[in-house]
Amino acid sequence: MCRPALTSACHRLGEEFDVEQYDIDYRVYINSPEDMIKCWVQAVERFDYDWILLHPDDYIELEPLGIETTADEKIPPSPVKELSADYETLNSLQIPDAQSAGRMPHHLAGLQGIKEAMGATVCVAGRVAAPFSSVCLLYGVEEALMLMMTEPQLFCDTAEFMAELMIYWAQEQIKAGADALWVGDCVASSGFLSPDHYEEFALAGAGWVCDAIKDAGAWAIYHAGEPSLPHLELAAEFQPSMLNVGEDIDLAVVKEAIGDRVCLSGNINPIKMFEAKDLSEVEQETIRVIEAGKPGGGYVFNSGEGVPRQTDPEIVATMMKAAKEHCWYEKQE
Repeated sequence: MCRPALTSACHRLGEEFDVEQYDIDYRVYINSPEDMIKCWVQAVERFDYDWILLHPDDYIELEPLGIETTADEKIPPSPVKELSADYETLNSLQIPDAQSAGRMPHHLAGLQGIKEAMGATVCVAGRVAAPFSSVCLLYGVEEALMLMMTEPQLFCDTAEFMAELMIYWAQEQIKAGADALWVGDCVASSGFLSPDHYEEFALAGAGWVCDAIKDAGAWAIYHAGEPSLPHLELAAEFQPSMLNVGEDIDLAVVKEAIGDRVCLSGNINPIKMFEAKDLSEVEQETIRVIEAGKPGGGYVFNSGEGVPRQTDPEIVATMMKAAKEHCWYEKQE
């Protein structure tokens, strides 16, 4: 007998979009827990998200290390100056106190307030950077990638420190109420690394962080925006709770290859949605991805990357509505 059994939870990446809908200066938003809470409560009420990812930018835990950033009314913080890639810098680094350092307390207060406001009605996720990508954020992408070739031990030693920092930062967010942690690793994607280099420099560190998050009782959602099946197969080896799939690959192929080993999410192309000529295209693409992810269960609807802030809100509303209408599937008894 068949019966309605499970649904695929529904979300889409792109906090800038939701901040745009909330209509606030981004520089104010990233320092205001109250506005973070109000922004996400409004977003869930309007678009019916099943989970919230509080991810204002990548530099919350890095600014206390000495990274200088700038932001403007619409754009999240980006680096003005990274740190020097040498052992003098590495040996001077200390784990910042999440309760007092820079914007870290604001982020924790935002998570706590969102969890208190939403309760168990949605999954609330915080964010960290995986060790490989965090080294690139610390030293600059070009400098860090060169370091892999010129001073690989310095790269690995820095990644070890960053793993320690990210595990601590993840644990603090879990204490604040996060049900899950987004582990971002976009610089470790096939756009930068071969499968061999990924396995040598990125895989172990990502696994350490994901394991620590799971050990603390939360979900570890790993994301490299990855369209390469060999890279996705390697990421499946350390078994994150969920593996977000990039947009430029057939989700059915990924599901066939690794869907029995790890829960998958993602694959919706937000730029394709942004450029859709009418809402029927949005609905059709949403259904196509949902149907590719559903067989056998273990799929969470999400975009492969962030939805641009300029996206027509009707596109997001249509995508979420279609996802909710088609996420049910029949389970054989």
